[in-house]
Amino acid sequence: MERFRLLENWIRTQFPDKSFTLSPASADASFRRYFRVTFSDGTLIAMDAPPEQEDCAPFLHVANLFTAAGTHVPVALGQDLAQGFLLLSDLGDTTYLQALNDGSDNVITGENRDKKADRLYRDALAALLKIQLASQPGVLPDYDEALLLRELNLFPDWYLARHLKVTPRADQKAELESIFQRIVQNNLAQPKVFVHRDFHSRNLMVTTPNPGIIDFQDAVYGPITYDLVSLFKDAYISWDEERVLDWLIRYWEQARKLELPVASDFADFYRDFEWMGVQRHLKVLGIFARLNYRDGKGDYLAALPLVENYLRKACERYRELNPLLTMLDEWDINKQPEVKVGYTF
Repeated sequence: MERFRLLENWIRTQFPDKSFTLSPASADASFRRYFRVTFSDGTLIAMDAPPEQEDCAPFLHVANLFTAAGTHVPVALGQDLAQGFLLLSDLGDTTYLQALNDGSDNVITGENRDKKADRLYRDALAALLKIQLASQPGVLPDYDEALLLRELNLFPDWYLARHLKVTPRADQKAELESIFQRIVQNNLAQPKVFVHRDFHSRNLMVTTPNPGIIDFQDAVYGPITYDLVSLFKDAYISWDEERVLDWLIRYWEQARKLELPVASDFADFYRDFEWMGVQRHLKVLGIFARLNYRDGKGDYLAALPLVENYLRKACERYRELNPLLTMLDEWDINKQPEVKVGYTF
């Protein structure tokens, strides 16, 4: 309540002659909160990012980069970095995930859904290509070995230890560390571009021009397949593998025409995509467990079965990852506490 009052007072200083109301707009996996500021003649979004936990400067920096790239992101109309407040243009309240649901948490099926998905994801890929084409080293933090491994270690620390209550044996710990090194070697060998890091259905808004892109403050300079994994192996909505393969081929063909540094052979590109996915899935399992047990955000547990499924399928396909699949079987990864899942997979 104290921060809410501080935010409200700060907005009043920005608009001393206007009355307004504040209502929750959304929350995310961090300490940031978003409120819709409603005036008689329109709306804005207020970001509350407590400075002791969050920093607004990266958001503003990445917003400038993505705007220069020609994509649609919120415009900063007011800021107080000391207090952790931003006033942003409002991109509406319809995410890709909501647009592809029927209003009852079930994914729309049939031809209409397919056409809508193709249109939305075509726009998302066009925006992603613009971001990647604008990439340059030294502008964003590197997605380096230390960060990749730190993310991977969320899996044993939070998913295994806290969620499954599993303590790997010494031989399993050694095997897991060896697999982590193989994953990171692949990730680091990939060409580098600007990476949003959460380019998925909850962070893409249905707007004009489409899409509106949000939640990009953690962007880095890293593997070219990463954002494609976020988009097509989304923790909140799933697509059959044939459709994902079709979308990936379309991206790969466009990327080659634009001379982005993708592998010249699609099979090699697809392998990079899959191995990048394994890194992300292990990280996400750890993050979602941490959000539940540390931060009290239990809704994320509903997404675990889908992420686990992505992980298992990738491990089945590649011999080097088979030992991880064996360990997942021993740890009985599919026997989770019963969780009501709000999406159709």
